[in-house]
Amino acid sequence: MSWQCGEATPILMDQEVVRRAVDEQTPQDQAGRITRAEGVLFSEVLTIRLDFQYILKIDNLWDFTSLTRLYLNNNFINKIAGVDHLVNLTWLNLSFNKIEKIEGLASLRKLELLNLSNNRISVVENIDQLDALTHFGIANNLLEQLDNVLCLRKIKKLFTLNLSGNPISQEDDYSLFIAAFFPNLRCLDYRIISEETKKEASIKYFGAIEKNRQEQLQKQQADDAEQSQRAELQLHKDAFVEFLNDSTLFKSMFKDDPEAETLQSVAGVADLLKNFEQEMVELCVQVFEIGLAEHKQREAEVNAFHRGRRKVVTDYQRKASQILTEFEEQHHERTWELQHLSDQDTLQIKVDLCNDAIKLLSASLMTLELMLHKQVDDIIKELDINISDMVGSFSETVQGIFAQCRDLEDNYHRNVGDIALATLDKVASGTVIKDMSGDARWLFTNRNMVMDALATAHDNHLVKINDKETQMVAGVGAWKVSLIKGIQNRELEQNPTCLKYIEYLCEQMEEFKLQDL
Repeated sequence: MSWQCGEATPILMDQEVVRRAVDEQTPQDQAGRITRAEGVLFSEVLTIRLDFQYILKIDNLWDFTSLTRLYLNNNFINKIAGVDHLVNLTWLNLSFNKIEKIEGLASLRKLELLNLSNNRISVVENIDQLDALTHFGIANNLLEQLDNVLCLRKIKKLFTLNLSGNPISQEDDYSLFIAAFFPNLRCLDYRIISEETKKEASIKYFGAIEKNRQEQLQKQQADDAEQSQRAELQLHKDAFVEFLNDSTLFKSMFKDDPEAETLQSVAGVADLLKNFEQEMVELCVQVFEIGLAEHKQREAEVNAFHRGRRKVVTDYQRKASQILTEFEEQHHERTWELQHLSDQDTLQIKVDLCNDAIKLLSASLMTLELMLHKQVDDIIKELDINISDMVGSFSETVQGIFAQCRDLEDNYHRNVGDIALATLDKVASGTVIKDMSGDARWLFTNRNMVMDALATAHDNHLVKINDKETQMVAGVGAWKVSLIKGIQNRELEQNPTCLKYIEYLCEQMEEFKLQDL
């Protein structure tokens, strides 16, 4: 029988509940009393027990960034949430709750033990990415399909599994099935899996295991192909040349042209269209290849900037460290002397000397920091100039090639227009034109309709070409602006690293003065 039976008042997991749990687990000795008096830093807590608290919802754990073990068992929790930031967790106990779905655990990649026993879970899901998991308990839930647990095969380190009390544990050959599909498993439902059982299971389920292996292999290959395709498309987008390595742009030009197919039955038009497509695709591929090459150069330039910045910062840190080391050696001697002075006048003189040394230190560090900012600013300006040149060159190239695309469209429009006029004259004279579709015959009975259709198609084709050109030129320009602006903003957000230390030293001198008073 669950402990939850009987009268109980659910509570919220507020800050008071969390703080009380931390205080209760703090040692009761003198060190513990000192710790409680000074206040426990939640960011340093490694374990917290919040079991048997009647908690409804996981909350207020944001500050526990170092937490490795969390006990939330025997509560009223119905949803796994509020733990995704606890990336250092190795142990999580959520047993004896009211959880219906496994979720919110994807970021817990260090998790080694997960206990979800005695809940209301019917599907094992969203757990196969926990590749550090060694112990998984999900006993006394609502699992009904044996195949559902096969997703756990991806967790290679799993060697202890507890599925007892679920409907699947009542099926025939349940133990053999698990032993067969989980060859690395050592313990099932609190019992060691014997070598004899493993051997019997592998024989019985050999065919099923091989089929499952093939299915997983095919799925993995499909996933890899899809991932590769996504990565390739992302590269094309980053280079602003997506869908330019084939006839996509050309086909989009004729997609909304209702008379295009009708005109193709007119003698000579199909050949013109075929040549137009071939030449158009060649130009698109040319833009595509140039775009990828230009993207690679821009990326190399940005990487060179980051390397240069790291070098400048490293050099600054080395010099600052040297200045601080020399100062601290002398400052330690001066403060030791201050601590042992009793004469007020002498103490005041020595404090003034220390303050003078601190001012010199501050001036040296600030000068060094100003040099750092100047050097970083210089390499940002150099990056801006180089990237601007690259973007300008790429934009000019794109505009030049798209101008050729417009010339192709103009030539196609002019040639089709000539064929259309000749065809109109033939139709008007009563000449029978072979191989001409019925729709085309009807269209060419009206000169205005034909010429309007050609003019509208021409305008639409140019719009598609112009839109793609504008998209590329504007896109790479906006990228350049965003890149430089982002780098500049990050540099502005960098606070002078020496200020806090100087403030601390000044406060230290003030304390010496106050001690004397």
